[in-house]
Amino acid sequence: MSGQMEEFDVVVIGAGRGYDQFWTQWTVGFAEFSDTPMPRPPEEDLYYEFFKAKHTTQYLENYTTSHSYNGQTLRDRIKFGIEVKSIKKDDGEWALSAESMDTGTPYMFHAAKLVVASGLTSEPFIPALPDKEKFNGPIIHQEEFGSSSVLKSPDVTNICVLGGGKSSADMIYEAVLAGKKVTWILKASDTTGPGFLVSPKGKGPYKNAVELGSTRAAATFTPSPIAEETWWTRFLHSSKIGTSLTRSFWAAIDKDLRKEADYEHRENVGGFQKLSPHTPIFWQNGTGGLLNHSDFFSLIAQNVKTYCADISMLDRNLVRLQSGEEIPCDAILCGTGWVPSLQFFSREQKVELGLPHARSDETPAEQEAWAELEATADKMVLSRFPLLANPPPHYHKPITHTPYRLYNLIAPRSDVETDRSIVFIGHIIVGNHFLGVEAQSMWATAYLDRKLALPDAKERRKEVALTTAWCRRRYLTDGEKGIFITFDLVGYTDQLLKQLGLKTHRKGWLKNWFEPCRQSNFRELKNEYVGKYENPAVVPVANGAGKA
Repeated sequence: MSGQMEEFDVVVIGAGRGYDQFWTQWTVGFAEFSDTPMPRPPEEDLYYEFFKAKHTTQYLENYTTSHSYNGQTLRDRIKFGIEVKSIKKDDGEWALSAESMDTGTPYMFHAAKLVVASGLTSEPFIPALPDKEKFNGPIIHQEEFGSSSVLKSPDVTNICVLGGGKSSADMIYEAVLAGKKVTWILKASDTTGPGFLVSPKGKGPYKNAVELGSTRAAATFTPSPIAEETWWTRFLHSSKIGTSLTRSFWAAIDKDLRKEADYEHRENVGGFQKLSPHTPIFWQNGTGGLLNHSDFFSLIAQNVKTYCADISMLDRNLVRLQSGEEIPCDAILCGTGWVPSLQFFSREQKVELGLPHARSDETPAEQEAWAELEATADKMVLSRFPLLANPPPHYHKPITHTPYRLYNLIAPRSDVETDRSIVFIGHIIVGNHFLGVEAQSMWATAYLDRKLALPDAKERRKEVALTTAWCRRRYLTDGEKGIFITFDLVGYTDQLLKQLGLKTHRKGWLKNWFEPCRQSNFRELKNEYVGKYENPAVVPVANGAGKA
């Protein structure tokens, strides 16, 4: 079978989708790259500065065509409809085996450097549904919802939605507006419960929750070793008075959110109280998101019946629950999340690179070494952040795989020790990927170009173990992934840029602490970076991002 072979200096693996009818989880000024502001959407497409996702899609389309390097636009450099099947290291370079998703035509790509930016939401997770082959209607994952015609189909009257997160909430809202009869089904077993659905409203001078949460002042209220340690953060998280203040800060937020939703007392058609999150918002022991409609809670309460039960089986136009109920259903929408999109790496590569893998794939000696490192790191975490020692009662999902073990959540330890030829960008769970990946990309560029001197192997392993132990304590089940930093993005990006020795994103004292950290703050970083790194000098890392 004939194929195509191409040689590159750098290959970037990525994935993309668009949902025009959905709204963003970011606001104006946060959903853009620092060198190109996104045009402000029309007012009818705005809600507390959140906007319809189609504007981000259009922005990215324009960005790829307007940015040209060496005679080629970014769009020219993208190979659409190509699925990477396997990756190997061959004679000092990366060899990628791929094929066309439409025709099956094989491709081979060779590159000296590899950037894996496939993200965490490329492979949909479809739950096991007993007897689904008997079901007459479509079963649609959130990945395909935006491009489907399920809401327009005259054959679909009753819709069941599975999953307790923001994607499920969005699909339910749209289905109700389309005149469908909607049932929301939450799992009863092996679940952390429904996610937090949060009002987007801001407070004081902040237009919305994103602006408020993106200030360095607000960021200090999350106990985090990947942020800069100051006298103020030591007071907040290591002293009794400060810990009490931090606890009260988060308790007030949790109380406000639950009060607005009014899960227990709002009039409803059935089961609305089941949407109440099982743990306080501080712990983030599950999914969640910011709402984009002022009438969301009232619309759901008045129109959607909610069940908390596992599915026993499907029938022709019926969903049977283990609790005994039978629910008429013409279509099932799955807001059930994703599985890691790392299928192109072998088991051996995942172990070597520090990617999630079955614990049984490690040698007993390796398992013991990491266990000792993480036990030591856990003691350091609890010493510095005593608040994390006593989480509330919660469900903790069984752990079958290791966490990510990337230095600075970017670089594999095996690669650091050899040729610095591979990095992972966007393999973090945050609220604003634009800000996160831009900072990661600058750090990764310096890393791949060998502009950074890093701590020795022993110290790097300690820092990775510290991040793992902290993440597990801080975010419970979700923290087991080792990359969950929802409330820690500001501190994380500050530390990456500090390691690069870059400063132009900082402002005067008052603005530095109380103005939101948004993409425009990065506008001068490229010039600063080029000026700093135009010579081959190596810049040492002052303090690792993971040091306690």
